[in-house]
Order: sequence, then structure tokens, then C-alpha cells
Amino acid sequence: MSSITKHKEEKSSPLLTKLTSAFRDQGSAAVGLVIIFIIMSIASSNFLTLDNLINVGRQISINAILAVGMTFVIITGGIDLSVGAVIALVGTFWATTVVNYNAPIWLGMILALAIGTILGVIKGAIISTQKLPPFIVTLAMLTIISGASFVFTGGRPISVNTDAFKMLGRGYVGPIPIPVIIMIIVVIAGHFLLKRTNFGRHVHAVGGNEEAARLCGVKVNKVIVKVYALAGLLTALAGIILSSRLASGSPTVGDGAELDAIAAVVLGGTNMMGGSGSIVGTCIGVGIIGILGNGLNLLSVSSYNQMIIKGLVMLFAIWINNIKLKKLAKSK
Repeated sequence: MSSITKHKEEKSSPLLTKLTSAFRDQGSAAVGLVIIFIIMSIASSNFLTLDNLINVGRQISINAILAVGMTFVIITGGIDLSVGAVIALVGTFWATTVVNYNAPIWLGMILALAIGTILGVIKGAIISTQKLPPFIVTLAMLTIISGASFVFTGGRPISVNTDAFKMLGRGYVGPIPIPVIIMIIVVIAGHFLLKRTNFGRHVHAVGGNEEAARLCGVKVNKVIVKVYALAGLLTALAGIILSSRLASGSPTVGDGAELDAIAAVVLGGTNMMGGSGSIVGTCIGVGIIGILGNGLNLLSVSSYNQMIIKGLVMLFAIWINNIKLKKLAKSK
């Protein structure tokens, strides 16, 4: 009997070890998520209603998709400040192809995804080949892309009143919003790519020590280009979903989206200096921001005060992250 029990314990130990390790790695962020969830549940009687929880899922879906791409970027030691501008450009382009050129919905979507990916490739190529700081490159791209959106639309939103255009952002599969389903697929794929593939290992290696990774045979420049291309693709996907939900393309619609994505990644424990991070942690960060924002809306807190609160939460997360890095450095 004891041998059978021992066999079961040995068989289950790898799974238990993985679960324990995951909880330990994301422990502080997970605890923060639970605390905020409990506080909002107590503070607002409407928070735990089914309609509101479905609404939270729909609201966080776009940031989750953006944050998955941003996780890869930040793990390499980079950053992308042009996310919001790409969302605006993709949305306005898609709306324009449908309204002004009578293009099929699916064709406009494919072209919009291609634009986001190509812009990502351009950013990655400039950063990797010219050895320029990602902050400067993506800030410049933010200005260029944002300007292009305004030139493209004349500064006016483009409304699209067709059910097919609205389906992706407003539709349901059973009781589940389509954006939530897309979010789940992206999160699972991103987690697999980061943790179970050579590409994911190379991403961590480049962020940990770029020169050491190069000496080990990792094609650093290609990894960086692929990371920004992936982030560009996911940004375009998020932009399409957002435009579909709003039934329009607007040159200002993505303003500040990059800040929420970066905040989610940082809250999830990804090292801003690169080398470590996880999609699981990022999802927890997305949850914290989404639940906090939804709860504050239910409590009628003004958008300006919400910005202050979110900024303070992000500063706190960076402070905690810095403490962890110092402890890790001392342990070595």
C-alpha cells in the first residue's frame, strides 16, 4: 500500500512542482489581483453581476492581446511606445478600405494585419541593425504613424455601419464575447511560444545577455525583428477588434494604449531590463488593471483620477520589481 502511495506521489510531483513554482513566481501579483477583486466586490454591488463580469472580459481583451506582444518585446530588453499609433492607423485603414473602396471586410482585415506586422519589422530592423535605443526608435515611429493616421483621415473618424464590420468586436459565440475567445487563443499561443519553443528560449537569452546569446549561436538581430513583428501583428489584431467594437476608425482611438500594456507587463513581474517574464504574469497584470478600471468606473471615479491611481499602481509595481532584482543580485 505504501509503495502505491509513494508511486502516486512521485508521479504527481512534477505537476505539483510546476504549480508551486508558478505560484511562487507570480505570488505577489496574484495576491494583488485577489485583493483588488475582493475590494471591488465589496465596494460595488454591481461588480459581481454576470453582465459586468462579461463586460470586464470584453474590456480587458484588447489590452491582453497588446500585452502579450509587449511581453516578448520587454523580455528582449526593448519597449514599444508606438502601439497606440499603430492601433489608430490600422483601424482607420480598415474602415477606409470598407467605406471608400468597397473592399471585402476580410480583405481589409488581412491588409491591416499586414500593415501592423510590416511596421513591427521596420522597428525591429532599425533597432537591431542600427543599435539604436528602442525607446527613441518607437517614440519616433509613434510620431510618424500618428501623423500618417491624421493625414489618411483628415483628422476625422470614419464610421462603418455594417453588421459584418461590427461582428468581431460586438459578436458572441454562445454567451462568450468573440474578443474574449480571441484573447484566450492569443494568450495560450503566446504562452506556448514563450515557454515551449526555441524562439521563446532565444527571446529570454537575448534579453538576459545579448552578447552571450550571440556567442552561443543565437541570431540576435533576427530574434529582435521577429519579436517586434509579432508585437506589430498583435497590435493590429487589437486595433481591428477595437475598431469593430466602435464601428469606426479614428486617428485618436489608440491614445495611451501602450501605457496600459506596459503597466500590465510590469505588474505581472516581467523584468523591465529584459531576460525574464511570463505570459501568465502578464495576464495577472491585465486582470489587475482591468478590474481596477472597471471598479473605479462603477464607483463613478473620474477618468483623471483613474489615471493618477493607475500611475501610482505602476510605480508601486516597478518598486516591487526593483526590490526583487536587488534580492536576486545579492543571492548570486
